[in-house]
Amino acid sequence: MNLFNEAEVLASPEPEVETEQIAYERRKPSGKREADLSKLPVETVTYELPEGEQICACCGGELHEMSTETRQEIAIVPAQVKVLRQVRVVYGCRTCEREGERTPVVTAQMPRPVYPGSLASPSLLAHILYQKYVNGLPLYRQEQDFTRMGFPLSRQTMANWMIYASEQWLSPLFRVMKQNMLQQDILHADETTLQVLREPGKSAKSKSYVWLYRTGSSGPPVVLYEYQPSLGGEHPRNFLAGFEGILQVDGYAGYHKVKGVRLAGCWAHSRRGFDEALKALPQSQLKIGTAAQKGLTFCNRPYAVERETKELPAEERQQVRMERSHQILEAFLGWLRQQKGKTLPKSKMGEAMGYCLNQWDKLTRFLEDGRIELDNNRAERSIKTFVIGRKNWLFANTPRGAQASSVIYSVMETAKENGLHPFHYLTFLFEQLP
Repeated sequence: MNLFNEAEVLASPEPEVETEQIAYERRKPSGKREADLSKLPVETVTYELPEGEQICACCGGELHEMSTETRQEIAIVPAQVKVLRQVRVVYGCRTCEREGERTPVVTAQMPRPVYPGSLASPSLLAHILYQKYVNGLPLYRQEQDFTRMGFPLSRQTMANWMIYASEQWLSPLFRVMKQNMLQQDILHADETTLQVLREPGKSAKSKSYVWLYRTGSSGPPVVLYEYQPSLGGEHPRNFLAGFEGILQVDGYAGYHKVKGVRLAGCWAHSRRGFDEALKALPQSQLKIGTAAQKGLTFCNRPYAVERETKELPAEERQQVRMERSHQILEAFLGWLRQQKGKTLPKSKMGEAMGYCLNQWDKLTRFLEDGRIELDNNRAERSIKTFVIGRKNWLFANTPRGAQASSVIYSVMETAKENGLHPFHYLTFLFEQLP
């Protein structure tokens, strides 16, 4: 469809035909808008005539209020920088000052600072972290915004504050969340690249990595990120030491180094391989009935079963999987073995089939437990947040900064997964933890 000539494209060249008029009643719009506004604070502004104008233009009598007309608008209160001057009073005893040998001094309680010796308040620190790690606003743009608000705050100062906040206050929370996560039965993992400019022994253009670990569908969500200089399998092995359960991952072989776990595979990766093979076929070739289309259909069938059982308890879901999905997988495996000798291993189709055959024991793991998910999309959604943020701030300057960012992202994403507003939650932490 030509989007710029929509009227011409949609206009019918056919002659008009006889039409029949049908009357119907339209449903009254639901109260969704009112429901959306119910959580917002309301400020009412009333417009009245001055007392001198509340006189009838016809007879000169006094006007009275008949009714009101109301409209609603959404107003925005922009961010504002202000000085919060904290003053605590010191008390002494007049009687002891006159008659006693010693005068007791009592000082009122005052909240401890989040960063002693600095101008950082809990809300200011939370705002900087929220803007960068949730809204993807780099520090240099925040620096410009603070200048426009009348408070020049350098990006170097903000960077130091972020590292301090991460190491002093959020890292202990990170360790507690990690202890909680390792007690779960099912975890997900994924990884992505990160550029660290000043990394010892490596060039500025070399790749470093951020590893993601998170809980599954059961229990309170925990999402953790960890910076590491390489893609070695020793990193997930060390991070997940003590975890014994199901680890759902993609096909990366490094996860085999994690001891005491059973790996579950990702059907989204299997499906993606056949989808790419189907797209790689020539445009002139009929795609229906091809091996790539059949492989994609096989991968779609377990998802159809999952959609029907997503509301069932885990035990009932596993029973349905054994009754229906097991048969689908048996047929798929037989088809893969038949096709293997007919396909070039280096082709898109050969790579898709090779992935399935090499990962088969992991791809069938979901049959063992109704809580295991069909794919690793839960981890991919969490790592995507980091990837989107990376497009804005591009790189980390030092390993210390990369680790600080990983900890901050962990707290931010875990707060979001638990239904908390990241800014309010950070402000709460920076008020209470000191």
